[in-house]
Amino acid sequence: MKRLTILLTLLFLAFGASAKDNDHAKWEPDIQAFEAADKASPPPQNAVLFIGSSSIRFWKTLATDFPGYKVINRGFGGSDLDDATAFADRIVKPYHPAAIVVYAGDNDLQGGDTPEQVRDDFTAFVAKVREYQPNVPIAFISIKPSVARVNLLPQIDLANQLVRDQAMKEKGVAFLDVAPAMVDANGKPKPDLFIDDGLHMNLKGYALWVAQVGPWLVDHATAAQVKQSPNAAPK
Repeated sequence: MKRLTILLTLLFLAFGASAKDNDHAKWEPDIQAFEAADKASPPPQNAVLFIGSSSIRFWKTLATDFPGYKVINRGFGGSDLDDATAFADRIVKPYHPAAIVVYAGDNDLQGGDTPEQVRDDFTAFVAKVREYQPNVPIAFISIKPSVARVNLLPQIDLANQLVRDQAMKEKGVAFLDVAPAMVDANGKPKPDLFIDDGLHMNLKGYALWVAQVGPWLVDHATAAQVKQSPNAAPK
């Protein structure tokens, strides 16, 4: 019955949501590169999986930002939420993660998706993951306000609210709101959190994310199987 419910949810989201051009094939080289890396050096099972767009991909200090945890970085730049769902069979399921942290959404909005579509794509991602791991904890990092996409702030705010509301309805799903710390008193993105392109973050920006993700990991990923030995720091 549970599998039927998940299937119906995915079908509803596929046909009920607004149409969009789902050209997932363009990410095939990235996914194949992940698979080749996995074959050459199998990643740890029961790790914390970080998945999403370039803000995950460029998180170069990820392994050291969360000492004591095994982490896997599966960010591919420019991707949308529905791309993570499309490739979940290949970059989520094989790892049997103990917890999942996902970030995406600003590319979606930049590409013309509505906030409602972002919410629906997040719901579809959760439903897909639940097919293999019904109880794995999932955290969504809120869509970041950025200097380069300041024109999208109203859509970002609405999308974040919709995803937050959806997360509250889902068992084992959290919404980690990084947005308030990334804007000034006037609600504008803080330039000093970003590199020159105004879109991707510097170490100061990522530190704000660590402040949100770290406590969530303590609460949801402290089981012994997620802990790494002192001499097994991921590269």
